[in-house]
Amino acid sequence: MTTDMWDAPVDDTTATATVGGPSVFEDERILAASVMARPDLIDELATEFDPADFQDDRYRWVWNAVDEIRQNLTDDEIRWQAVNRQLQAWRATGYLPIVPLALDQLFRLYDEARPSYSAAAWHAQQITKASVARRYLALGSDINLRGRSAGFDPETDIAAAQDALDSLARNDGASTPSLVGDLIGDALERATTPPTNENRIPTGFMDLDAMFSGGFAPGQLVVIAARPAIGKSTLGLGIARAAAIKHGIPTLFESLEMGDEEMTNSILAAEARIGLHHIKQGIVDDAGMARAARITPKIAEAPLYLNDCSTLSLQILRGRVRHMIRTVGLRLVIVDYLQLMQAPKAENRQAEVSKLTRGLKLMAKDFGITLIVLAQLNRGPEQRTDKKPMVSDLRESGAIEQDADMVILLHREDAYDKESARAGEADFIIGKHRGGPTGTVTTAAALHYASFLDMAAT
Repeated sequence: MTTDMWDAPVDDTTATATVGGPSVFEDERILAASVMARPDLIDELATEFDPADFQDDRYRWVWNAVDEIRQNLTDDEIRWQAVNRQLQAWRATGYLPIVPLALDQLFRLYDEARPSYSAAAWHAQQITKASVARRYLALGSDINLRGRSAGFDPETDIAAAQDALDSLARNDGASTPSLVGDLIGDALERATTPPTNENRIPTGFMDLDAMFSGGFAPGQLVVIAARPAIGKSTLGLGIARAAAIKHGIPTLFESLEMGDEEMTNSILAAEARIGLHHIKQGIVDDAGMARAARITPKIAEAPLYLNDCSTLSLQILRGRVRHMIRTVGLRLVIVDYLQLMQAPKAENRQAEVSKLTRGLKLMAKDFGITLIVLAQLNRGPEQRTDKKPMVSDLRESGAIEQDADMVILLHREDAYDKESARAGEADFIIGKHRGGPTGTVTTAAALHYASFLDMAAT
């Protein structure tokens, strides 16, 4: 008679769930024994160890059983009989997908336990390290397969591999709560130390900088939104110019709408105060060329990187940002514009945009950069008498508004009424500002110079 595999005894000296990476069989055995003798270790190790890192599933299920039993017990230890009963109960209901340790194996495990927190923490670290090594090896195999595939796409596949490698190096669950007493001193120092360009990115507008405590901060996702032809690309380039040309801050401008020629024309027009239409027609006069000659060296030296891209996904952008942070110290990224980006696949457009904006916010936070995305508004403003935009006019506004730290809405009355008394003015409406004031900043729209300017400067 053959023995059913479900009931077959398991030799605990040979069973390991996977192959590859450093062997931590003994570390897993000791850690499983330790939590039986000291169930409170599960709480103490909670921020350092994930039971999914067990290589041998049988020891992971011992951990799970102890975690389940301790919810209803106050004893200092959980004996092998109780663990066995819990495992067998799960097995009877089909919840347990493996053959667990037998009763005599659990007894030996319990009998050999000599736990201490420091030892348990060390063994947990070895198990975690081995788990990362196994995933690292698996990633190498995946990269090998991608590279040999006829459908290999250098941009997409390399970016995906870099993203996966980042996720191995970054343990999102490893953060440890801090006592407020350890943090309050830094808050007091910030209260008396004004921000500088080292920790803020100037916007190029005095009133905006005042509202934003000196400019944009690292880790922020900023959305600048407007209806078509209002000037959001011009504003985006203006912020890029202020950061890179005036303050030497490494900046990347990703354009899904303008080509390199159009972007450089606009930059030259704005910096040299030359009519943009004159540049396009090739009729700039001598005075304009003299101004261009004076400003060109400063533009050429600026750490401003322009990318005219036909498609842009989160993975590709993340790979490019990662590389530029390492090579040029990138601090500011501007994307023109959000709705043209390639969104992750989801059940509907709203879900796609939600994944996209969440990915952008995490990118800003993970890399410690400021990420500005330009976005298009729906037709809501055109249906109102005053034409002023609102945050709710954002296409798929729920997801965008939720993830953004700031939402700046661009409005020009003369875009709708050429005879407006406010012709030549533009409003930056701060519709959302996490942790700061909202309001409206009025600027001058010098669009013939591809610029918006402080009113005082005019």
